Amino acid sequence: MSFGPPPSIYTQSALAADTARRRRRRTRLLGAVAVVAAIALAGGGWLLASDGDGAPAEAKEAVAQSPDAIRETTERVPVSPEGRLMIEHDEENLAKTNDANPRYAPGTWVTDKVMVKGVADRLEGYNIALDADEKAWSLKLDGHICATSRHVTADGRTAVVIQPPRPKGSEKDGVCDQVVFFDLDTGKKLWQKKMPAANSAFVTNTNLTLTQGVVAVAWGQGSVAYDMKSGEQLWNSTLGSECEDKAFAGGRALLSLLSCGSLPDVTFRVAKLDPRTGKARWTYKVADGVQTVYLPSSDPPVLAVAAGDSEVTDLITLDDAGKYRTTISLDGYDAKCGERYFGLSFFGEYENCDGVVVGRSQAFVTSKENIATGQPSDWIVAFDLATGKTGGKFDGRELQKVHPLRMSGDDLLIYRRGAGAVAPAAVVRWNPRTDQETPLLLFTLPEDDDGELSDPEQSDILFHKGRAFFGKRELVADDKYPTDPVLMALAVGSAGLKH
Repeated sequence: MSFGPPPSIYTQSALAADTARRRRRRTRLLGAVAVVAAIALAGGGWLLASDGDGAPAEAKEAVAQSPDAIRETTERVPVSPEGRLMIEHDEENLAKTNDANPRYAPGTWVTDKVMVKGVADRLEGYNIALDADEKAWSLKLDGHICATSRHVTADGRTAVVIQPPRPKGSEKDGVCDQVVFFDLDTGKKLWQKKMPAANSAFVTNTNLTLTQGVVAVAWGQGSVAYDMKSGEQLWNSTLGSECEDKAFAGGRALLSLLSCGSLPDVTFRVAKLDPRTGKARWTYKVADGVQTVYLPSSDPPVLAVAAGDSEVTDLITLDDAGKYRTTISLDGYDAKCGERYFGLSFFGEYENCDGVVVGRSQAFVTSKENIATGQPSDWIVAFDLATGKTGGKFDGRELQKVHPLRMSGDDLLIYRRGAGAVAPAAVVRWNPRTDQETPLLLFTLPEDDDGELSDPEQSDILFHKGRAFFGKRELVADDKYPTDPVLMALAVGSAGLKH
C-alpha cells in the first residue's frame, strides 16, 4: 500500500508536525528552568560512581568479521573518561527554513576515521583526527535522500535511497527509486541502481536495510535486493500477491514485514528470508487486531507491536525457527518506535525503536518519563527474551534521562543526559548481570543545542571506539539570527583512548 507522494520534496501540509515541534521546544525551555531550579535547591557532585574495587576487566575482543558482515564492536575502557571536542560542524544557508519547512538531515554514520552526515541531497564526511581539516569529503547525490539504514558493514560501507528530481506534477514526481551504495571513509560511490517497478516508492514508505552482503529495499508495493559487491540485482517482488513486503530488518539476518489484505482488515506476517534468494525460511503470523508492527531486531527476532492501539504495546520474541517465545508488556515503557520526524513516516521507520536495544538474550527497554521530585527521570529495564521476566534495572538520575545506545558484547551502552552545571553528560557501559556501571566518556554539550542533541527523537546518538557522535535530523534557522549557521554534527572523544 502506498501512502502517495508528499506535496513537496519532504514536507506535508498538515499542521500536526509543526505543532509538535513547537510543543517540544517549549518543553525543552521548561526543562531548562527546572534544571536551574534544581541547581539552586540542591548540591552534589557529578562524578560517576562504579561498583567494585576498580575498573572491570577489559571486554574480550570480538571475533574478526568478514567485510560484508554488519559491524558489531566491543568498547574498551579508556585511560580517562574525560571528553574533548573533536567535531563541531555547522550547516549554512538556512534562512528560508522554519519549523514547518526544515532542511532534513537523515542519516549519521561513523568509522574509525570519519563521521558521515546525510543532509538534503548530499553526504558529507568529517575527519575525526584533531589535526586534520574538518571536512574529509562531500558527495553530491542525484536527488534528495529518501531512506537510510543505521547498519554499516565491517569495512565501512552503507547505502541510501534517493529521489531523483522530476518535473512537478509529472507521473514520477516524488518517486524514490534509486539506491546508492558508498564507502564511508572515502565518500566514493560504489554503485547506483534504479529500483524496478518502484513508481509507488516515496519518502513516506520506503525502507532500506543491509545484511550479509545484501542491500534490501521495500516500499509496500514491491521490494528488491542487491549484491553489495557488484550491485547486481538478486531478487525482487512486485504488486500482485496477497501479502506485500512493507519493510525489512537487517543486521545479522533478514526479516520481512508483510502487510496482508486491505484497510481496515490489514493483517501482518513476519518472515525470515534467505538474503541471496528472498525465499522465506519461516513465517510468523501476527495476531489480528494489531495496528502496526516494528522490527527492532532480526536476530534474535523481536517484534514491537501496537495491539489495538496506535502506540507500541508489547514486544513479541520468537526463536530461531520463528516460533513464539513470549510477550513482554510495555505498559509503563516507551519503546519510541516511529517517533522520529514528529511521527511522520519519513526515511524508513520500521527498524527504528529508539527506546529498545536487543541483545543475544535480553531486550532493554526505556521507561516512560517520571516527573516526581527526588526520583530518577526514567530508567532502563532488562527483559529475558525467553521468559519475559525482568533481569536488571538501570536508573537514570533526577533531571538526567537515560537512553540505550547499542550492545557492546553482552553489556549495554547507555547515554545519560547532562544537567547543566550540576552534572556532565555521560556514556556508560552497564553489565546487567553484575549491575556494574563503567564510565566511558564524560562531557558537556553546547547549552543552546543540548536539548535537541540529547533527544533520540530529534538526533542520532552514536558511540564508536570511545567517541560519542550527535547528528541532528532537522535543521531550522534561528528566529533571531536567520542567516547564522546552525550546528548539525558534533563529536566528542576521550582524552585518553586505549585504542
